[in-house]
Amino acid sequence: MAPKRKRFFVVPLFVIAALLLLGAVVMLLWNAVLPQLFNVPRIGYGRALGLLVLCRILFGSFRPGSRGGFRRGGPPWKNKFMNLSPEERERFKQEWRQRRSSRGAGPGPC
Repeated sequence: MAPKRKRFFVVPLFVIAALLLLGAVVMLLWNAVLPQLFNVPRIGYGRALGLLVLCRILFGSFRPGSRGGFRRGGPPWKNKFMNLSPEERERFKQEWRQRRSSRGAGPGPC
């Protein structure tokens, strides 16, 4: 079997197995922690998978290193800031410091 063809079958199986395992982890964690803390009912495996899908819809990707719904390149403000020239970046930092100090806040993170 060719490597690409083998990957065509192995990757989806791995993804399905990982989702099934994550569903079990969600169920076990929910049932171990939440009923005692917040007096909520225990959930079954199907509801745990549903909760996992709901979290994916609401908060974005399960991929490691991704942040919420942002796709490649990160948040738009970060890309814009990184594309500024050094002079524009320094001007931006100065303006940011002035705005923060006028509100009574301490020095900014810049």
